[in-house]
Parts: sequence; structure tokens; C-alpha cells
Amino acid sequence: MTNSVMSHGDWLGKLSIALEALDWDSDDNIAVEIGGTSVYEIDGAGTKWAPLKGTRKYSKDAFIVIKNLDRNPTVGSQPNPDLKQHHAQS
Repeated sequence: MTNSVMSHGDWLGKLSIALEALDWDSDDNIAVEIGGTSVYEIDGAGTKWAPLKGTRKYSKDAFIVIKNLDRNPTVGSQPNPDLKQHHAQS
């Protein structure tokens, strides 16, 4: 008998509790991504040892990332006005 994560009924409940602890809203923009993968960039013969270019491989320790895009604003870097130029411009 295999031990699958999907066979345990309590994982959705644990996920729900974690999301509630983060105080996320049901209308937040959520992204679900898979980490711990690699994509082959060299064209191969389509075998186990030489897969076709673009083949995605999932590591045994791959993981799921859940991002709340509404609560992670991207702010570009700003120049530091206190920094002084060391070299004269030519």
C-alpha cells in the first residue's frame, strides 16, 4: 500500500488553518506554483537519460509555493541620494 499525500483527509484542513492564520481574504490574488523542478535545455533523443528539450523534471523534494500577490508589492530600488561620486565624469 502506498502512502499518498492525497489519501490523508486532513491536509486540506491544515492548509485552511494556515491560510486563516495569515489573515488572507478570499478575494486576494493567489498564485500557486511548483518549486524544485528543472527544465532540460539541451535537445535529446527523448529517452530517460537524454530527454527532449523543454522536458520538466520534478525533484523528489519538489514543493508547492502559495503566493498572495496582493500582499507582496514589488517596489523597484531607488538611488541613494547620500552616495557621492568618486570619479569625475569625462
